[in-house]
Amino acid sequence: MQTDGKVILGGALNYHPVESYIARVNRDGSLDTTFEPSTRGAGEVAYAVAVDGDGKILIGGSLESYKGVGRSGIARINANGSLDTTFDPGTGTNNALRAITLQPDGKTIIGGLFTTYNGTARRFIARLNADGSLDTTFDPGTGLNSVVLALALQSDGKIIIGGSFENYNGVARNHIARVNSNGSLDTTFDPGTGAEIEEVIAVAVQADGEIIIGGRFTSYNGVARNRIARVTQNGSLDTTFDPGTGVEPADVRALAVDFNGEIIIGGQFTTITAWRAIA
Repeated sequence: MQTDGKVILGGALNYHPVESYIARVNRDGSLDTTFEPSTRGAGEVAYAVAVDGDGKILIGGSLESYKGVGRSGIARINANGSLDTTFDPGTGTNNALRAITLQPDGKTIIGGLFTTYNGTARRFIARLNADGSLDTTFDPGTGLNSVVLALALQSDGKIIIGGSFENYNGVARNHIARVNSNGSLDTTFDPGTGAEIEEVIAVAVQADGEIIIGGRFTSYNGVARNRIARVTQNGSLDTTFDPGTGVEPADVRALAVDFNGEIIIGGQFTTITAWRAIA
């Protein structure tokens, strides 16, 4: 959501009369025709969007170009929908981008299916400078062994990552990890056996620093948690947060914490235990 209440949508959209991977919607749900995005090509999807402090819009996904200009994986757009050419990712990512989060200093953290950024090895996670170049001060080493699907920034600058990975730079981390601001693994955050069986798809940080995770899992560090759980700041399961039987029959794919501290979730489920939910 923008500060003026307008909403940016990303995906493989057909929001009449615009077929694109991004659109902007007015507060009443009507299409904002002052925003003129690029039309999408076959297979091009925006999986992640973020609005920076200047009102510019970052989009990430399986993009190949924006309005005829090559932009592989990521682009930055001006408020009117035109391409911001001051943000230049070069050859960008070599595979789809799935998550974006912005730092207060203007740098951008990205996660996804990629293994390189502008020709430099970065396995599934990277940080970019404000101009789109790779921030080489953020070094994840050998990185992850599989895909990053979710990112969230803590107030101290550390980064929560979720996905289908099982290790970070060679250290076991089952689908969830915390990374220091330089890209190294934060070993003070220890999830044990983590989220089992498959993947963490969404993460959100509460005001008190505790972490909500959602996805395709049935336990956390050996304790039953069906697709939704809360984790303490040291990575252990918060057992005071008990979702009962959780959600059924499928994944939690999106999370947000509102101003009252309530948790809003979206996904492929049809039943839930005592939640405020958007299915």
